[in-house]
Amino acid sequence: MPETKGRELTFGEAVKEAIAEEMHRDSRVFVIGEDVAEAGTPFKVLSGLVDEFGTDRVIDTPISEPGFTVWRSGRR
Repeated sequence: MPETKGRELTFGEAVKEAIAEEMHRDSRVFVIGEDVAEAGTPFKVLSGLVDEFGTDRVIDTPISEPGFTVWRSGRR
């Protein structure tokens, strides 16, 4: 098998890099989820995105699926 040259990334690093690349490319892209902003997810996969893109584009939701579903639909 031929040797390939390239970078070696963990799955988490590849996910973060892909999200950041799209956020740089398109200002309409945002991330929303449980512990994605301040905590950077439990495994710290998204750490640094909130510093780079701000809390308007990296948004923490309540740790409650019904809670952020209602929030997203605009209901109170």
